[in-house]
Amino acid sequence: MLGMRKPVSTCVAFATLFVVSLSMGGCSAATGRTMWDTDVSCLRKQMAGPVHLSFPIAANTCQRVTGGGFLLARFVTKKKLGVPIPLNLHGAPDLQKLAQEYNYSYTR
Repeated sequence: MLGMRKPVSTCVAFATLFVVSLSMGGCSAATGRTMWDTDVSCLRKQMAGPVHLSFPIAANTCQRVTGGGFLLARFVTKKKLGVPIPLNLHGAPDLQKLAQEYNYSYTR
């Protein structure tokens, strides 16, 4: 019976560390785009973070691609996989100007 507790407690410890690392990692701008970020909020967060990334690096961090990284995306979508989705910069004329300057595709 004592031998069964050790693996269970080890699994619980690793699961706890995993959950804590996920919850703490979402607070850092270095993690990149989070699930709730829009293109504008992600770009502003990346460019205003402690590192002050340039627009091209921030755009590469925030830009999404078709397929979304899902394994079965090729069967679900009719679009070509791995193609960058234009940044949605609605209501952010300063970011639109930077996107135009650095030749990034975007929607207004």
